[in-house]
Order: sequence, then C-alpha cells, then structure tokens
Amino acid sequence: MNRFPLFFKTLAIGLLTLLLLIPLSMIEYQISERQSLQYIVQENIAQSSARDQTLSGPYLVLRYQVRETKMEKDKDGKQIFTVVTSEPKIKIIEPRTLKIDGNADVESLKRGIYKAQIFNLHATVSGSFVVPGLEHPENIIPLDAHFVMGISDPRGIYKTPLLTLNGKNYEFDAGIAPLSGSGIKVLLPAFNPAQQHSFDFNFPLDLQGTTALSIRPVGALTEAKLTSTWPHPSFVGSYLPRERSVSKQGFSAQWQVSGLAKSVSAQADSAHADESEVFSVRFIDPVNIYLMSERAVKYGLMFIVLVFTAFFLFEVLRGLRVHPLQYTLVGLSMAMFFLLIISLSEHIPFLTAYAISSSACVLLIGFYLVGVLRSWRPALLFSGGIALLYGVLYGVLQSEDNALLMGTLILFAALSVVMMLTRHMDWYKLRGAASENPA
Repeated sequence: MNRFPLFFKTLAIGLLTLLLLIPLSMIEYQISERQSLQYIVQENIAQSSARDQTLSGPYLVLRYQVRETKMEKDKDGKQIFTVVTSEPKIKIIEPRTLKIDGNADVESLKRGIYKAQIFNLHATVSGSFVVPGLEHPENIIPLDAHFVMGISDPRGIYKTPLLTLNGKNYEFDAGIAPLSGSGIKVLLPAFNPAQQHSFDFNFPLDLQGTTALSIRPVGALTEAKLTSTWPHPSFVGSYLPRERSVSKQGFSAQWQVSGLAKSVSAQADSAHADESEVFSVRFIDPVNIYLMSERAVKYGLMFIVLVFTAFFLFEVLRGLRVHPLQYTLVGLSMAMFFLLIISLSEHIPFLTAYAISSSACVLLIGFYLVGVLRSWRPALLFSGGIALLYGVLYGVLQSEDNALLMGTLILFAALSVVMMLTRHMDWYKLRGAASENPA
C-alpha cells in the first residue's frame, strides 16, 4: 500500500461510495413505503365518498315485443293462424345533440398527514332526441321507455336531479335497467311505434368524484364546457379540448365531438363503448412530494461521487490527507439530506422543506470542513459548490423532461474541471509522494 498510495486511496473511496448506496437504498424504500400509505389513504377516501366519475349518455331505451303470425294446419288439414309474441327487445336511441355545461370545485381531504383531491361538479345537461317510427308498427307491442343516464359511481350524486322533458318534470330513480351498469333513470310512457317523436330535455347534475371526470360522447354532436378554480388540470382521453385556458386562477375548457369522429365500435353501441372512448380532465396535485423525493434520491450517488472527487483533488493538489472516515461522515450527511426532505415535506410545502434541508446540510458540511481542511476558505468554496449542486438538483426536479440533459451536463462539467486541474500533473511522481500533512 505504501508503494501505491493513490491507487489504494482511490479504491477505498470507491468502496465507501458503494457502501453509501445502503443508506440511500433504505431512504428510497422509506419513500416508497410512505407513497404506498398515501395511495391507501386515497383509496379509503374514494371508498368513503366516490371514485373517478365517468358520464355516459343520456339514452332513450325502448322495450317492445314483436308480434309474429304463423300459418299452421290442424288434424283435419285446415289452415289456422297463430300469433306468437317474441321475447322483449331493446332499442337504444342516442341524443341528436348533447350539451354539458359545468363548474367543478376541488377540495382536499386529509387523513393524518396524507390527503386526496375530490371534485364537486355542478352541471346542466341538455339536448334533444328524435325517435323514429319503427318498421312494421302494426306488429310492434310497446312495453315501456326509459330515459337513462350512466354514472360510474352513483354514490357521488348528492342531490336528486329533476328531468324536464318537453316541459314535463320527472324525478330520477336509481339504476339504469334494462341496461347493465350504474346510473339513474326515469320511467316514461310507452311510445306509439308508428309515429316519430321529438324531445328536448335538460336536468341539473350535482356530482362528487375523486381525481378524474370523464365524459363519453354520444349522438351526432357532443359539446361540453367545464370551468374550475383548480389551476392544475390534465386533459387526457381520446379527444382533447377544442379550446382551453389555464392560469393560476383556474381553467376553462371546451370539447366538441362529432359522431363522425367516434370509432366504429363506439358508433355501433355507445352505451357499451370502450372505456377509452372518452375525454377526461384530471385534477392532479402538481407537487407530489413522494415522487419528487424519489427522483431526488436517484441523484444521491452522483452527489456523493462529485463531492468525493473534489475531496480527492484537494488531497492531490493541496497536499492534504483526508481520512476515509471523514469521507464517510460527509457522505452520510449528504444522504441525510434526502431523508430530511421527505420528513419535512409531509408537514410543510416541498420548496420550504427543500430549502431547509439543503441549508442545514450545507451549513453542517461547511462547519465540519473548516476543521477537516484547516482553513475556512476552501471550506467555504466546498460549501458553495454543494449549495450550487442542491440548486441545480431542484431545477432538475422541476423539469422532468430535461432531467437527463441537465444530469449529463453536470457530470460532463465535473469531468472537465477534473481534467483541467490535473492536465499538467505527473501521476507517476505522486506514487510515493503522498502528503505527510493529515487533515
């Protein structure tokens, strides 16, 4: 070891770096565990109130039977006529036009230190139906008709809506039978199958849900307008808004979906269309502290490598000897930074928690390095560099799309500094010339 001090020192630093992966892994596991607890709380809140909501419809559902006449012969060979009635059949009619105009208020519910977003939708649903006359009306036996509105989680309905259909008022009942699924319906008088009927409808809808609101377009034209004071919407689904405006005061979005824009399967049977045939808005939390903390920990190893590299350069260029235990203590203090973030951000805003954690670690390392390096100037330089790294890391966390680019630039800049500082160094002369000045 005396013949190759730099080699063994480099090997020791590498082993220490690998050992520090253990506390970093433990911190990452702790973050994952807390994130799982938050998900469980969100599920519990959704079970207690209502889950993500999907609106489908409304539809007119006609039930009828078909009368068939058959010719048969009796024992004497005489022809007789028998009337056979078929099993009840269903005809689903989509609205010609559908318009949904609503406002969604978002609030946060807490259980302990965890929270979940729920929305309260206040909307007006209106439009028109045209019911064509059925073929061979003389053979049709009308049974009943239902006005049906599909709602994925009816527990979110906190006011019984009143349907206005051609000026007449009807009160909704639970269920959407004879269709499958969940929602609300109104029993209507049976229609005359020989005539065409036109209906204008409107009804209010007050609905609560968790995280996401989806609408399945139906009929020839679906128009929807949604406003909210929530400033962080995420528009997803098969159809994006035609117009949208997002600001700190909230958002406004308008959708317009023609029947021609729907897929073949959705056009064939909108009542049972694929779940992807919807347009949605998600009320997302812009700062997921667990996701941000998890992403930060992934850069922990890079931080430790950069600091250890700077220490090593000080040893070589300034003739100092830094003990491996001193490397370890500084590395552990940097690992503690990530644990401080997650523990503080559960109680205070993430930016404040990040600022407190980074400031505490910079001050601790700076104070420690004054004694290690026996001078406040290099300690101040080190502390400033670490503070800069924390600032860059926060920028990386805020810009996920550019995280790889920024991380690569940091490593390239560090490598460039090392190469510039050691470009004239004769490493062979340093083999036996380790400093006798321990830090």
